[in-house]
Amino acid sequence: MQTVVNPLREGLTERRRPDPFTLVIFGAAGDLAHRKLFPALYNLMVDGWLPPDFRIVGIARRAYNNAEFRQEVATSVQSFSRRPPDLAVLNRLTGGLSYITADFKDPAAYEALKTLLTDPEGGFPPNYLFYLATPPQAYRVIAAAIGEAGLNRSPDPHGWVRIIVEKPFGHDLESALSLNHDLHQVFEEPQIYRIDHYLGKETVQNILVFRFANGIFEPLWNRQYIDHVQITVAESLGVEGRGSYYDQAGALRDMVQNHMLQLLSLIAMEPPVAFEADAVRDEKVKVLRSIRPFSTRDITQFTVRAQYETGSIDGEVVPGYLDEPDIASDSRTETYVALRLLIDNWRWAGVPFYLRTGKRLAKRATEIAIQFKRAPRQFFRQTETSELEPNQLTIKIQPDEGISLRFGAKVPGPAIRVRTVNMEFLYGTSFAGSPPEAYERLLLDAMVGDSTLFTRKDEVEEAWTLVTSILHGWERARGPLATYESGSWGPREADELIARDGFQWRRP
Repeated sequence: MQTVVNPLREGLTERRRPDPFTLVIFGAAGDLAHRKLFPALYNLMVDGWLPPDFRIVGIARRAYNNAEFRQEVATSVQSFSRRPPDLAVLNRLTGGLSYITADFKDPAAYEALKTLLTDPEGGFPPNYLFYLATPPQAYRVIAAAIGEAGLNRSPDPHGWVRIIVEKPFGHDLESALSLNHDLHQVFEEPQIYRIDHYLGKETVQNILVFRFANGIFEPLWNRQYIDHVQITVAESLGVEGRGSYYDQAGALRDMVQNHMLQLLSLIAMEPPVAFEADAVRDEKVKVLRSIRPFSTRDITQFTVRAQYETGSIDGEVVPGYLDEPDIASDSRTETYVALRLLIDNWRWAGVPFYLRTGKRLAKRATEIAIQFKRAPRQFFRQTETSELEPNQLTIKIQPDEGISLRFGAKVPGPAIRVRTVNMEFLYGTSFAGSPPEAYERLLLDAMVGDSTLFTRKDEVEEAWTLVTSILHGWERARGPLATYESGSWGPREADELIARDGFQWRRP
């Protein structure tokens, strides 16, 4: 397969290509590694982003030798890569793989890893990137053991060591603070990369470009012109075999604390002084700190939680949440959340932000809808136009990435009539080739030391501060849990939430 070179990216590859490094994946036999990490590494190699001298070490409890592990990685790439594998490239990738069968709690595993990495004959580059593709309860154990083995510092005085931690990062504010504390006993904050795959999506990254590279939108991006903002993350799937995890988490922890608050902060942030990691993240933290805290009364009035019941999706009858495997029959875990948030700063004072997310909804869709204030109708009073629809800008994140602008246009004919029309931009038709997967971008950023798209300690803690206050409010309220039919757009209570301000949910 011949690699097509984009002339606009000539020279960029060299500037973004990382130093030689060794990637150590804990949980290398797991689903995340096979579905996301190995295909991402393969595609980075195809596109020329990886240095010639890099190595991968997998660690997991499953018993593999090196040859068996290499075959497993090849099978993963063949099954899940976004492009058909080139065997020559795939062989280059798998040729640099090593595997250690070990329990994460066994100190001997880390001594074996240290021996492997520091063997002068092994050829392992002394820049180390550790990836924790493991259950969250293993994070502290692995980080502490890395420190005890002395692997949190490179043997090369000019080398580097970084660690990538997957979500969920804590279960509430207290656990997030504790996890941050324990990680900081071993790693400094610049070494820690807390990954949220939503931030690697092309459309999410494009929010910053759209806002700050286009002079026509940023002057309107404030309370003077924007009426309200809706952020929707809808899933048509249920818990899909993750019942034991999901019943301990729920929609608020699983989606709002990370993905949705990240989207909100990108939409609402002030222009950073530079497109650099800490400058961008400073502004995101300011947004999170500006969200108005919930009082006990606010919890009842401005939050909705609900569970899905039996219904039909794509003509197939699906069970309710309480009938799913591994779900307690009396579970009060929410599968749907709707929130009304206010940001108490100069730009957004009085502009409500509505967030909703749920499982077993009518379709899969993630989007941000910015609704502008209505234009005055005085000019059209004597015409056939009864009412002017507000302009709406919609950033579609998945499944059909793009941007849509709704505005009024005159209907052809002798009479003055205004009809709402849409102007569409779609990534698939505007740019040739398939866009990179989120993990490709995020892995590359971690390799080169760019933490812009990773969450910082204070970001995580501010998000958990808000979410934990809602969780505590729900515990105090103990009111009846709303329900909604699978295949619908959520509970009636969510429609009432937004209707109090005279709005209605946009239908994706």
